[in-house]
Amino acid sequence: MVNKIIDNLRDKKIAILGFGVEGKSTYRFVRKYLKNAEITILCSEEDEAEKSDILKKDEFAKFVVGKGYLDNLDKYDVILKAPGVSFKNIEINKFANKITSQLELFLEYNNCLTIGVTGTKGKSTTSSLIYSVIKDQGKDCYLLGNIGIPIFDKVEEITENSVVVLELSSHALQYVKRSTNIAVLLNIYEEHLDHYKDFNEYIDAKLNILKCQKNTDIAIFNSDNENIKYNYKQNDYGITTMGNCLNKNTIELKQNDIYYNDKKIITINEDEINLKGKHNINNIMFVLAVVKIMNLNIEKAFQTIKHFKPLEHRLEYVGTVDDVEYYNDSIATIPESTICSIKALKKVNTLIVGGKDRGVKLDNLVEFLNNSEIRNVICMPKTGEYIAEGLKKSNKNVILVSTMEEAVDMAKRVTEKSKICLLSPAAASYGFFKNFKERGEIFKKNVLN
Repeated sequence: MVNKIIDNLRDKKIAILGFGVEGKSTYRFVRKYLKNAEITILCSEEDEAEKSDILKKDEFAKFVVGKGYLDNLDKYDVILKAPGVSFKNIEINKFANKITSQLELFLEYNNCLTIGVTGTKGKSTTSSLIYSVIKDQGKDCYLLGNIGIPIFDKVEEITENSVVVLELSSHALQYVKRSTNIAVLLNIYEEHLDHYKDFNEYIDAKLNILKCQKNTDIAIFNSDNENIKYNYKQNDYGITTMGNCLNKNTIELKQNDIYYNDKKIITINEDEINLKGKHNINNIMFVLAVVKIMNLNIEKAFQTIKHFKPLEHRLEYVGTVDDVEYYNDSIATIPESTICSIKALKKVNTLIVGGKDRGVKLDNLVEFLNNSEIRNVICMPKTGEYIAEGLKKSNKNVILVSTMEEAVDMAKRVTEKSKICLLSPAAASYGFFKNFKERGEIFKKNVLN
């Protein structure tokens, strides 16, 4: 596989577009095998020390940095694009056929079983859970992609007997022309509207995971999600908690029982598992579909599921301070996630909400909060200001703050004993924090201080 990828790139003028984690991984991989290839690194910002170090050691590398770094892309033979680079408002017709990525090249030349997981929310938890279940059944398994490990960092280790689980963002999927053998589409909600022309373009990017499959591949999709409009294949699986059985293979939740078609496969008791909330039970149903498709041991798989702990920043229990429980749900960047988290925890007394305004509608969240039993809503810029306005006529204790430090300080003052304070922003972190991880870390630090 590695040789085929390298042959694809050989004797070409290569552009590496974006120089974050994946861009750097791409540079290391290409340079290891193509010592004299002409590589141009294109990025919006530069790390002067790293740039200087590369230019000093590599006479065949050059940088194009800052404003205009997306100009003249048609002059390269191949553009290895990192997921985070947006072509919004840019005409790409001249170079569209030159765009590729680690994902695209891997899917073209690999000969192992691949499982791709995407969705607006839940993809990290679900892909990690699928990986854990497969690994616990003795298979050679890798978890790569959006989870934080670039494909090219592990591509040399992967064999035809491996199973590769890929967490895939909409950005990674937007320009791909291939898909995984098993494609998991959890849900689609309004998100990343700052990256796409409109919501429909975002939906199209997500749907690529299904549209690019072969007839022999299998899709697992959310039958309940109104934004997933897809002509399923006969061997595909529908997941439903609402009785929407659309095809012959259906994983369905009926009260506390999960069924495959009309046969009960497991009884799920939320008190026996670490993953809380109906949204996580929904994620587990997707995992069970993979278990069925791969003919894995379902009892053993469920033991893995029961003992799986929530990932950091995803309904993460921080600790109990002065008889108040604190939860970090910094990953919640859309209203639907925040609503699900509140429902999962049940006794939330204080909610910390707000972040970057990306044009995502907040009306449903405001209505939900108005009708909820939450007493204190601590609102951070910028979307928190809109939420505060929407709660004006309610009996909520609405508090506007400017920083996370202020938010936690107020939470400690107002949260009722034996209840919960939840950070679940329903908005992105950018502009206020480096990313959702930094936001969550600062929250946890302030709580534990």
